[in-house]
Amino acid sequence: MKKIALCLGFVGGVYATGSAQKVVADKIVGIVGDKIILKSDIDGQIDQAKRENMLDAHPEFGDPCYQMQAQLTTKALVLQAEKDSIPVSDEDVENNLDLRIRNFIQMYGGKEVLEQIAGQSIYQLKDNMRQAIKENLLADAERKKVVDDVTVTPTEVKDFYDKIPRDSLPYFESQMQVGQIVISPKNNLELDQYLRDQLNGYKSEVESGKRTFELLAKLYSDDPGSKDRGGLLQINRTDKNIDAIFLNAAFRLKENEISPVVKAKDGYDIIQMVSRSGDDATVRYILKAPQVSDAEINAAKATLDSVRARLLTGAMNFGQAVAIYSEDDNSKEYGGLLISPQDGSTFFTYEDMDKDMIDVVKTMKAGEYSQPIVYTDRLKRSVRILYLKSRTEPHRMNLTDDYNRISEEALGRKKNEVFQKWIAKKIPSFYIKIDQDYLQCSSLSTWSLYANPETKQAPVAKGGTN
Repeated sequence: MKKIALCLGFVGGVYATGSAQKVVADKIVGIVGDKIILKSDIDGQIDQAKRENMLDAHPEFGDPCYQMQAQLTTKALVLQAEKDSIPVSDEDVENNLDLRIRNFIQMYGGKEVLEQIAGQSIYQLKDNMRQAIKENLLADAERKKVVDDVTVTPTEVKDFYDKIPRDSLPYFESQMQVGQIVISPKNNLELDQYLRDQLNGYKSEVESGKRTFELLAKLYSDDPGSKDRGGLLQINRTDKNIDAIFLNAAFRLKENEISPVVKAKDGYDIIQMVSRSGDDATVRYILKAPQVSDAEINAAKATLDSVRARLLTGAMNFGQAVAIYSEDDNSKEYGGLLISPQDGSTFFTYEDMDKDMIDVVKTMKAGEYSQPIVYTDRLKRSVRILYLKSRTEPHRMNLTDDYNRISEEALGRKKNEVFQKWIAKKIPSFYIKIDQDYLQCSSLSTWSLYANPETKQAPVAKGGTN
């Protein structure tokens, strides 16, 4: 069977590059209990790190010794998780598996391309990855169990900070917490009907053979992300990042069938099913984004002017205004605060913001509210008030400004130390076999002490022979 080492579970037999293929002999290079480690597991992780350009930041990812240690540790965690009866549901495995496959499809530019490179169907790829995915979920759950109760005290945080050389303290750019109150004006009904009529016209042209769906998408779709690809999109039925209305409409279609006009989050769509394999599908779609009139924009600005006046006089606080008026579900969930795409926190640098937001925020002081601003959100004009909750000045890391960040790093270090002690204590309890090529790795010294017991003499007890 042809296989490609894309990531977990893609264990190597053939690595394909274009039309040339190089056959690589695989072998078992490690065993922990009844869990085996293949050479292709090691090589596959190194190849994955190279593909994702991770070696500059983490050169150790390219070291076979490091990858062998990671594999040995994972297998030990899985064995302990099985012993502890830690539950991992089939649903968790399948969801994780679907996510990995979607990432690969995006990385390689389509389902068909991925299948061609791998020499396998999506179903075969999933079968090959399923056990490795389950083992990694078990390992993660066991590791979490080991360190979940670890905490740090303020004294430990200070001790951790004091041990960092002063010339090694990181420099932080200015960071801000920014909130917003958003009003999205309703669409004009006449304009909406005009867009529906346009899409129905495109559908008729395709069905009559006058023009192709791909050409019409390139000419008329309002979605810049798919327009140049002729509306082409890879989807999965379980993908939470795609509008559920769009997914439901798409998966009701037969191959080459075109949907009626669908009203989704970004506007109105028609969808053509290109191909489908279980919960995965390739579709084309044409999006027409509703247009909002200037009169509707001005009405939204007037409402937010009134809201801002009440905020300035203290008649209501920001949280109350968000709850009553804001129509942005994402920020509303966090009391109106925006979430950084970099680390999921509420702290932004200027690099995280779009230019329009930077131009407004950079002139504000902490605690101030902007005037109502018109901006484009998801292809549609909306109006918002920005609130600058806090701003830090550029600075070297210190306990006053960065205690939470330092605390997280100290906790991470302590958890790692606790885990390393735990794994060192557990190693002697496992049957371990390591290929001779890896026994000289200094990072595997503890593992090597207990490896290959069948080739070692039994230890001699003090004061006599065994």
